[in-house]
Amino acid sequence: MFSFIILHYKNINETINCLTKLQSIKTNDCNFIVVDNNSLLPDEEKEIIKFTSDIIKLNSNYGFAKANNEGINYAKNKYNSKFYIVINNDVEITQSNFLQLIVDDYNGYHFDMLGPWIDTPGNSVNPFNAYTTKEQVEKEINGCRKMIKICDSKLRYNLLMTGVKIKGIFKKKRKPENGNELKHGVALHCCAIIFSDDYINKYQYPFYNDTFLFHEEDFLYQRVLKNSLITLYDPNIKVFHKEGSTMSVINEDARLKRKFREEERLKSLELLLKEM
Repeated sequence: MFSFIILHYKNINETINCLTKLQSIKTNDCNFIVVDNNSLLPDEEKEIIKFTSDIIKLNSNYGFAKANNEGINYAKNKYNSKFYIVINNDVEITQSNFLQLIVDDYNGYHFDMLGPWIDTPGNSVNPFNAYTTKEQVEKEINGCRKMIKICDSKLRYNLLMTGVKIKGIFKKKRKPENGNELKHGVALHCCAIIFSDDYINKYQYPFYNDTFLFHEEDFLYQRVLKNSLITLYDPNIKVFHKEGSTMSVINEDARLKRKFREEERLKSLELLLKEM
């Protein structure tokens, strides 16, 4: 009935920890599918096999959406699951009634997509604040282009990051807050998202297949708006997401990573604009 799709890239400790936590809630009708973005070493594969033999070894790094699509379609063809639980490998799930709550929500609302409460030190919270207008996306595209130009210059980048750090010293940090109420028709964060087979059977590619990274939530929300899909956010279902959102070190590696991030965001945003 349940298939967990866990995306792996390089950090084997996170993947093993994720699988170990899942063992505490596993039932007989629960399957783990690990999708490896062409990074798994032989010794690491042996560690994963202790938890599952369902390992998809991709021949290159497919990024987020395309790799998860491979995992979901594998689970659909092999297990014909009712629910497909897609999680990052740095997500922990230990809630004892996690699976039962999913079933209860489906029986009550027949959702296409379900999102949990996400506890995190960073900004991956639900409901997700997705773009709803072309003007918002165009503004973000312009911002990406400006940031890419800044990253092309060490001096401009370091000046900007120094200013950000100074501003951060005086700015009171506030942990993002999840919504406290059950909500329908909202966008959902993709670090942990549950699809019912109602949704999976409607689309060859559950995630938009042409992006590498970023804005997966926005593409899903466009489907929700265009096709009147049923989304549900339930704060009673809880996960923990480790990933933080701050950049604390200013160095050459950080500059190049930021440039890569903005370039990939730009590609995704330009595709998103065409979809709207």
